[in-house]
Amino acid sequence: MSKTLYVGNLSWQTTEEDLQKLFSKEGTVESVRLITDRNTGRSKGFAFVETSEETAQKLINTFNGTELDGRKIVVSEAKPKKDRPTRSGFRRF
Repeated sequence: MSKTLYVGNLSWQTTEEDLQKLFSKEGTVESVRLITDRNTGRSKGFAFVETSEETAQKLINTFNGTELDGRKIVVSEAKPKKDRPTRSGFRRF
């Protein structure tokens, strides 16, 4: 079974490859998704890292509060996405 970690307070220069290299030092990383702005393509400053349940807590303990690209990153277990209510009268195409 896998677990998803939230990685926040990232520099805009941080790439998925940077995160893959960092977290792979302490365990197996299944995937990395850097969240980007839909219009500009620029990083929003956070990402999700998928790893095994056994490795997840080790990665949180090791990397939460460490520095990456000049910023102290936040690493925690990702919370489930909440459903957003739709706005009446507003539709995206």
